[in-house]
Amino acid sequence: MEIRRTLAGAAPAVPEGAEECWMELDGARMRYLRAGAGQALILLHGLMGYSFSWRFAMPALAPYATVYALDMLGAGFSDRPQIDHSMRATALRVLKFAENLGLTSFDLLGTSRGGAVAMCAAAECLSASSLRVQRLVLVCPVNPYSSHGKLLAPFFGTPAGVALFRAGIRISRTSLLFPYFHARLYADRSRIPPGTLEGYTAPLKIPGLFEHALSIVRTWTSDLRELEALLPKLAPIPTLLMWGSKDPAVYVSSLKPLAKFFPNSETVVFPGVGHLPYEECPKEFNEALIKFLRQGSGARDQGSGPVIYDQRAQQSAF
Repeated sequence: MEIRRTLAGAAPAVPEGAEECWMELDGARMRYLRAGAGQALILLHGLMGYSFSWRFAMPALAPYATVYALDMLGAGFSDRPQIDHSMRATALRVLKFAENLGLTSFDLLGTSRGGAVAMCAAAECLSASSLRVQRLVLVCPVNPYSSHGKLLAPFFGTPAGVALFRAGIRISRTSLLFPYFHARLYADRSRIPPGTLEGYTAPLKIPGLFEHALSIVRTWTSDLRELEALLPKLAPIPTLLMWGSKDPAVYVSSLKPLAKFFPNSETVVFPGVGHLPYEECPKEFNEALIKFLRQGSGARDQGSGPVIYDQRAQQSAF
């Protein structure tokens, strides 16, 4: 236990007004941050991310919702159990988290791989759960219509890929490889907030983070097939789709085919922004998200197509 406190002490300071919490889940301890009051909003980070991703969003969202930012098991400062980390298994743990909190309904936001998990969790609620996802927010979500990663992820599931991945782990811990790949997620690297790299590398003090990532990419292809089959179920859920126009990880071109499954949706595209709009343009991101959350059920512009979010103007993205 003393080791856990020492490691947790290496975590970046929690956002103002938030508190650090822990929950026993599937035989392991999961860390999460909580802030605010009102309708529950659960935030799901992406691959190699954790609750730190939401350091600019949580203070802005707290006046409108009770915000829960998770460190998924295997990531951040949560335990690193050797369990199933496939999309569906992770989604079911998110629902178990909500049940353990005593929630019956909540809003759900997922980014990148967390977006795929959020869609899977929402589909599960519609078919086989007493829980209800009231609104869904997908930020640059991994989806079947973006070509990026479709070949690379399955490669890392092969013996040669595993060997290369583990070699990369050793290099990443001793070189600038991790900072290089992290910086590539931003369209404008001058907008990387101070302390960002230190925040994202802090969990490397706990062994097993890269192995956790490897367990995720092993099921990447099958997860995408399963997600594609689930998408038609999600039509009833009011949804906000948010993207950076220069996302190098999940291409914005996949927005239009994905949006067809969400007739009750709004789309927001941030011009000149990469894969992490909640960090690269946090003010605009928070404004668009809060506007959606305050609308109540139903989206304002059903079927209107993507919209570019700009403080000066809004116009069609395609």
